[in-house]
Amino acid sequence: MPHRIVQNRRSFIKTLAGTAAGFAGTSAFGAPLIKNPGLERKLTLNNLHTGEKLTAVYWADGHYMPEVLKEVDHLLRDHRSDTSIEMDRQLFDLLYLLQRDIGLNKEFQVISGYRSPKTNEMLRKNGNGVAKKSFHMQGKAIDIRVPGVPLKDVRKMALRLKSGGVGYYARSNFVHVDVGPVRHWG
Repeated sequence: MPHRIVQNRRSFIKTLAGTAAGFAGTSAFGAPLIKNPGLERKLTLNNLHTGEKLTAVYWADGHYMPEVLKEVDHLLRDHRSDTSIEMDRQLFDLLYLLQRDIGLNKEFQVISGYRSPKTNEMLRKNGNGVAKKSFHMQGKAIDIRVPGVPLKDVRKMALRLKSGGVGYYARSNFVHVDVGPVRHWG
């Protein structure tokens, strides 16, 4: 019988964490990514494959800006298939925090945002170390670099946030960040 009680307690805790994650500005584990929800949040992105650049306030007056988010989703689309999805808003908050630590006037050069299942499979078959169930396909991951900031420093700052996965790809010159479970590689 004690085994059953532990199992129920675990289920209860998971349910609480899942419920808490449903609120804007929280991580998958219920902890707020951004402590002051009143702050304006802005990102500067440069999609290296399409040449599109965007500097946009995606959060203001205590809420996400839907029209701006559509522009960001479009910029982060799969350039191979020209398809986009609604990216996970927590990913934007993670990028905002990372950009704040790096320097608010710095841009993120985007190597890969959303990936369609077809693109993901093609990259997997080409042996690029792509995960079969990549968070890119769910709009929860992005591969980036920051001009003028050493890649190892971007990695270090991302690891300090403890807000998801961090992959270090020195040979390919990018850092992967996602809002999945906290882990790191590379």
